[in-house]
Amino acid sequence: MAAVTALSVWLVPMLIGTILVCAILKKVPAYESFVAGGKEGFSLAVSIMPFLVGMLTAIGVFRASGAMEAMVQALKPLLTIVGMPSEVVPLALLRPISGTGALGLMSDLVKEYGPDSFIGRLASVMQGSMDTTFYVITVYFGAVGIHKIGDALKVGLLADAVGIASSVLIVTLVFG
Repeated sequence: MAAVTALSVWLVPMLIGTILVCAILKKVPAYESFVAGGKEGFSLAVSIMPFLVGMLTAIGVFRASGAMEAMVQALKPLLTIVGMPSEVVPLALLRPISGTGALGLMSDLVKEYGPDSFIGRLASVMQGSMDTTFYVITVYFGAVGIHKIGDALKVGLLADAVGIASSVLIVTLVFG
């Protein structure tokens, strides 16, 4: 255990040292490259901002309008058949849109039902089994100017659906 602790303390400094040594050996101006990368990262963050604001506004409108609650109520009969508690549906709907919003919902579910409850476990597994598909497409594709998103959207949403189904199946099989 002491070796793991020592390794974790020295890992990042050793990595930085290795990068600097490689830069010196290859005669790459390390500091100038670092500054250029930082400048590029900052300009990318600024270019992403409008897409991020638009997406977060849409999420707020969707939740405040009551559309999410109406959707959950409409899906309740089907959810009962597949063994998915309706309490986790907002998480399943929000996770492809916003990782932070989904994390907040998951935290609320774990706090309300407990981490060892079926809902708490399902919410936790679901959070890790899905990606922020709309966030990735809106922010990253928009930032680099990709406009033909049809196939990426289909594959991303299919992967999210598989993540939801797998979460329900695995948590049911493992935790009953």
